[in-house]
Amino acid sequence: MLATDRVGQGIEGAAGSPPAAPAVAQADIVVTDLHKSFGVTRALDGCTFSARRGEIHAIVGGNGCGKSTLAKVLSGVLPADSGHVSILGHTPTTPRDARLAGIATVFQEVLVADRCSVLDNLFVGVDGLWSRTRSLSEKRETAWRVMKDLTGLYIDPDAPVEALPLSIKQWLTIGRAFLQEPKVLILDESSAALDLDSTEKLFEKMRDMRDRSVAVLIVTHRIAELIRISDRATVMRDGRDVGVLERGEVTEQNLLRLMTGRSPTAETGDAAMVPQGRGNVVLRACGLKVWPGGGDIAFDLHRGEIVGVAGLDGQGQDEFVRVLAGVQPAAEGVALVSRDGEHRFEALRSLADASRCRVVYVSGDRKREGIFANLSIFENMLMPLYPKTLTSWIGHIVDWVSLSSVFDTWIERLSIRFGLRSDKITSLSGGNQQKVLIGRALAQRPHILILNDPARGIDVETKRELYERLREFAALGNSVVFMSSELEEFAEMCSRVVVFRHGSIFDAFVGDDLDPARILEGMFGQTSGRGARFAASALAAPEQVAVPAPVHAGGGKAALPERRDIRIVDFGAHANKHAMSRPPHPESVSKRIGIVYFDG
Repeated sequence: MLATDRVGQGIEGAAGSPPAAPAVAQADIVVTDLHKSFGVTRALDGCTFSARRGEIHAIVGGNGCGKSTLAKVLSGVLPADSGHVSILGHTPTTPRDARLAGIATVFQEVLVADRCSVLDNLFVGVDGLWSRTRSLSEKRETAWRVMKDLTGLYIDPDAPVEALPLSIKQWLTIGRAFLQEPKVLILDESSAALDLDSTEKLFEKMRDMRDRSVAVLIVTHRIAELIRISDRATVMRDGRDVGVLERGEVTEQNLLRLMTGRSPTAETGDAAMVPQGRGNVVLRACGLKVWPGGGDIAFDLHRGEIVGVAGLDGQGQDEFVRVLAGVQPAAEGVALVSRDGEHRFEALRSLADASRCRVVYVSGDRKREGIFANLSIFENMLMPLYPKTLTSWIGHIVDWVSLSSVFDTWIERLSIRFGLRSDKITSLSGGNQQKVLIGRALAQRPHILILNDPARGIDVETKRELYERLREFAALGNSVVFMSSELEEFAEMCSRVVVFRHGSIFDAFVGDDLDPARILEGMFGQTSGRGARFAASALAAPEQVAVPAPVHAGGGKAALPERRDIRIVDFGAHANKHAMSRPPHPESVSKRIGIVYFDG
């Protein structure tokens, strides 16, 4: 049965009469008729919510429904326009107030200072201007112990954060919250950057905190996580609470019904078909290595195919998709792209090569590699098209009419919620920001899409729409490489999944083997690897291809980025030394993205 927290208002459940929600007097967290607007956009429109200590309470809803805004109001980051908030008897109006009241929040964006050390990031804001809570040696010992406990890795507290992978940065923000020993812990999409193994560890920590009478509020789009971890779930739509699900009621059908306001309809026939795509090879890698001294990678992508890429965090799959997209160079070898769809292959070494061959990349790390925070929604989506719409006969003037038509098309097809197109992209929710990046990619009319966890921060309804767009894209003869940390996505999306371990493809799954449990076994090395061996032996060498040596503008061979040791040792069973110790490419991220925009 379903219920709301509002007196006298309910949503009909299976038995026809909703059970009463916990009385407000029993709640430790009470939000009543909360309103918050940003210009013409109403983020919260009369939201009422309650939660108790000693429970894991999920806050669920579509992109732009107000979940993250509610979390920021509870954390004292945003002031409410009207309404009442009471958390353990306090009404926090600043982050400091929230901290003093025992509230710790891990926000959707991975908030770290890249140029500072692990220790500094963990203890930021703990000390006063003239006072110190712990000595430096005590902090260093605590930082070492906390990161070992959370990640299973021995990470030097003095190591710079900028060279760490996204998942370790996410653990830093979580560890920072745990160090506060909070009474209320708010996690806003905090597992989005974590792999399955790490997510399980986070769940263990959440259950332990719940058992110690901490109120754990979790904002997430991962339905499988909600079903397993939450004691209750409040569903939001258009800035309002529309229902509360008790344990056992948290199902995909109930969530979709409350999130959308209509009963979900089963996908039928052609709409749910997975593209098989066994056309000509359009992208190929033979003898490719993503790590120095790593294993050879043999891989081909066919026309009309969607191939999934999986692996535990730090196993080389992230580097692999970035190499295929021209974002970073391979340690050895080169990816080859067929521009004519037949047998004429070209080397792909840079984003300029990728743009020329119509290969487009979408990153799941939108803050660092996606959005331009100081530009508008319109500019963020369509800037790559500016050079292609110049009308030179009257001077170099952008064809705004054509661009507006493209903008309207993808805004509608991706159901992006926004106020004005001139608003900064940071005015959007995280999920809507990600949809703008996906719209940017599709607006460039690519032949090959390389997706690096693109559904991070996107709600379940939008994911279904994204999958439908990708199936349509593949049905037109295009191809997709789809890396994801959510294994459930592969079954309805991909005709084939390759699993990475130790920097190369360990196994491959097709047909009846393409299920989440089987893929998970491969990620932990519990399968035979026969699929990968069979694929490698069946991979015929392409026609003779002239692969010129990479050169700089001034001549000479291009060198790989120099490695820099950040003193991370004893990497454990599921991490890899190369992935953890190699820094980003020396070029800035904005400079790399700029090639996509202006070099096409």
